[in-house]
Amino acid sequence: MAYFNSRDLAAISLCAALWGVLNAIFSPIFFAITGMPFLCDLIGFFTLILTVWWIRKPGAATVVGLIATVISFSLNPGGIHFLAFTAASVVFDLLTWTIGYKKLFGKPIITAVSLTAISLLSATLAGFLIASFFMPSQTLALWTGLHAAGGVIGGIVGFLLIAALRSIKGLDPNSLVI
Repeated sequence: MAYFNSRDLAAISLCAALWGVLNAIFSPIFFAITGMPFLCDLIGFFTLILTVWWIRKPGAATVVGLIATVISFSLNPGGIHFLAFTAASVVFDLLTWTIGYKKLFGKPIITAVSLTAISLLSATLAGFLIASFFMPSQTLALWTGLHAAGGVIGGIVGFLLIAALRSIKGLDPNSLVI
């Protein structure tokens, strides 16, 4: 029996497409206007949170990150910096698996704090990698900090998204039909 069933694969595909397309279209516009990387972090981490909440299997967030990278490169071939988010999705996956999905999505306060912290750590890694390898003119601390702030924003938005989905009477990730 396959590790990811057809429902999991469909959810992974939807989340990866959401991340890849939204990032390729809106993040460059936002960055050109503000010079801030917050939107790419927000999109990435709320999508990873949705993925982990929906599927609850190790590897799901990593696969979403890999597919989103392919989509991002297809739509923006020069966006090599997206590889930092691929690495961040692996870290995100490992941290959520380490905490455990049952504990992570149990009490709302634990969910909020944990997801925000995991997004912060993962986004900090992405910012560090981007600053180190792709943006030599930027200071390392500044760029890492901007991405960390974006990770916090993405973590909060992701938590609010799954809180809204959980508030629908009787809705749990297994009842989502694709």
